Amino acid sequence: MSPAEWESLCDGCGRCCLHKLEDEETGELWFTDVACRLLDLGSCRCSNYEHRRRQVPDCVRLSPDNVDDLSWLPSTCAYRLLSEGNPLAWWHPLVSGDPDTIHEAGISVRGRVVTETRIKDLQRRIVTWPA
Repeated sequence: MSPAEWESLCDGCGRCCLHKLEDEETGELWFTDVACRLLDLGSCRCSNYEHRRRQVPDCVRLSPDNVDDLSWLPSTCAYRLLSEGNPLAWWHPLVSGDPDTIHEAGISVRGRVVTETRIKDLQRRIVTWPA
């Protein structure tokens, strides 16, 4: 798969850009409704994707080599689905031909999150919907 083909797998849901909390003892993971400061809340895509690691050094770069190790990827994530041998969902832009179906299907974070610049206590922001 070429780099461009790999990048095209991103459905633009924005779920991977949510802050997550992990219990260090059990490994249990919780999603919050708090997004990275670089997430454009309208498009649900990174506002500075090419240079994001300069501004957010711990931003994870997804690759075919590490996707299986990222247990926090949502079950709807195209990278995860393909890695597990599953097809893309009907709302994925590569299937539907329309980048808005991800939002219309209610899969994206659009309208459900805030950026980290406005939040101090992540434990009060835990949600169940991005699982």
